[in-house]
Amino acid sequence: MTQSTVRTAIFPVAGLGTRFLPATKATPKELLPVIDTPLIQYAIDEARAAGIERMVFVSHPSKSAIERHVRHDATLSRQLRAKGKNAVARKLEDACLREDEHEVIFVMQDQPLGLGHAVNCAAAHALPSAVAVILPDDLILGKTGCIAEMVAAYETAGAGHMVATMEVAPEAVSAYGILAPTRTEGRLIHASGMVEKPSVDEAPSRQAVVGRYVLDGSIFADLDALTPGAGGEYQLTDAIAAGSKRIGLAGFAFSGRRFDCGSKQGMLEATLHVAAQDPAYAEVLSAFRAPATGRGGLTVAA
Repeated sequence: MTQSTVRTAIFPVAGLGTRFLPATKATPKELLPVIDTPLIQYAIDEARAAGIERMVFVSHPSKSAIERHVRHDATLSRQLRAKGKNAVARKLEDACLREDEHEVIFVMQDQPLGLGHAVNCAAAHALPSAVAVILPDDLILGKTGCIAEMVAAYETAGAGHMVATMEVAPEAVSAYGILAPTRTEGRLIHASGMVEKPSVDEAPSRQAVVGRYVLDGSIFADLDALTPGAGGEYQLTDAIAAGSKRIGLAGFAFSGRRFDCGSKQGMLEATLHVAAQDPAYAEVLSAFRAPATGRGGLTVAA
């Protein structure tokens, strides 16, 4: 694999997951599983597939379990192998990030000051060139990882900042940052800027920004220049909008399917989707599809 110009991925994982309490009282929301794979694992695998060299996790002191999941646990591997559980040990070893293959850095965001502040906490550890930002709450499943698609497109996009976008229903527009498109070239949607959570009548499009970004290295200077908004938070979208006037902005229409796993409904949808791909769960799912059995009538879309 040739070296990518995007060498650093930032994972903002400091949030307290209040929408999933009490499940997240002791377990970080990023470790909540879709079947048996934690959300953070999907994000890590996506970054690896994009050729990322350095992974920076912006965490919180109360969430040390994330670092334990991310790093190799030699003691646990030995214990599993001693019990003859070699396949399980291999699966864990394959999942973890090993220092001889990737640089792994943890920094702390002690106060909830917004996504912009979280990304800026990683500034000192970003390698030169553009950086990727991956929000594990946004699970994007597809044949090719979203960040890998974006990195490949970024090389020739002609825009300094790139954001993942998807078209949403009119009633959902006010929940997202919305792109203001100027022209479309294939999967690239060049834009003059973004509007944060507009009403549907005021929205410049229905192209919603979701949790994947490839950002020019100047993003950190623009984050430094921000003043806090509502609730004292520093918004990443404000810094992207400021930079877009100088270096350009493009949306990217990714090919995968996105699940909002920051919500209970989205987490359930993702779990059902993944289960529907595996014959091992067919009998369980069919019981919920069956009508008039007293066990519900849930329809699961593959």
